[in-house]
Amino acid sequence: MTIRERTQEIEREILSPHAALAQNTKGREIPRPLCDMRTEYQRDRDKIIHCRSFRRLMNKTQVFLSPEGDHYRTRLTHTLEVCQIARTIARALRYNEDLTEAIALGHDLGHTPFGHAGEAVLSEVCPHGFHHSEQSVRVVEKLENNSRGLNLTWEVRDGIRCHSNGDWAATLEGRVVRYADKIAYMNHDIEDAKRAGVLTDEDIPWNVRYHLGRTKSERITGFIEALVGNSGKDVKMDALYQGLFDELRAFLFEAVYTNPRAKREEGRAKGVVRQLYAYFTANSSRLPDEYIKITEESDVHRAVCDYISGMSDRYCVSLYEALFVPKRWSDG
Repeated sequence: MTIRERTQEIEREILSPHAALAQNTKGREIPRPLCDMRTEYQRDRDKIIHCRSFRRLMNKTQVFLSPEGDHYRTRLTHTLEVCQIARTIARALRYNEDLTEAIALGHDLGHTPFGHAGEAVLSEVCPHGFHHSEQSVRVVEKLENNSRGLNLTWEVRDGIRCHSNGDWAATLEGRVVRYADKIAYMNHDIEDAKRAGVLTDEDIPWNVRYHLGRTKSERITGFIEALVGNSGKDVKMDALYQGLFDELRAFLFEAVYTNPRAKREEGRAKGVVRQLYAYFTANSSRLPDEYIKITEESDVHRAVCDYISGMSDRYCVSLYEALFVPKRWSDG
């Protein structure tokens, strides 16, 4: 018996009857020989961690653009916090932790520079539309690995596609990640907003403070316990905690995500993305070769969206400066 086979045997013995077993995966678009050591979901996790798009998350905005200080979240630290929360829930419910981890690590691979500001611009200007969850799937199916994709299992791709809104994932593990994503960003965005002077503890709705507590740890623990205590065949909270969840999210959209003070640089960031999009759609020959190939396979709008959405904040700004900001004159 190989190590993989023994792991699959342990899954059958200890996981919930509602969990997605690795041996039952719907598989990959391109079949590959099984690994002797790792299950298919473990392989997917490793593929994601080692890909370029995952590394670029460290220089992509979460909420606050170019913050002064080392303790604000980036898209990478957000991803790691989502992964930790999702794994805690999956372990408690005896769902497949490897599948949960792979979905969590890959859920934001297609996110734009400058967070949702960049996403809003691409959604507006691209005739194909744009949403980061669909782009994350495109990254793993098409763009990564020299345009060969990562060839992930169906369940991981489904969980990534459904992590944000719209249809729920087919697996309970994917549904856990959808909740974990929101639990993570609501609570770490409160912490970042307090650090930035945008929020105080007293601004948080009294109902949330009364039932969940005043600290990030208490709020996260409360939501996790509500999910673990009410999930089984499906992933859900009881009515009280779902109401608190919805109330806190609505509060943050008003107090942080659309707050002029928190978003004071967002207009400039949108202008950078919009101008880069206009430039490259008009000058597609200036795209890197891999994206020129996409213009031939699809069209220029698809290629430019792929190019810009893959940029880090830092690269996006430096490219904008190289194209549009005058250089100092040098006499040689």
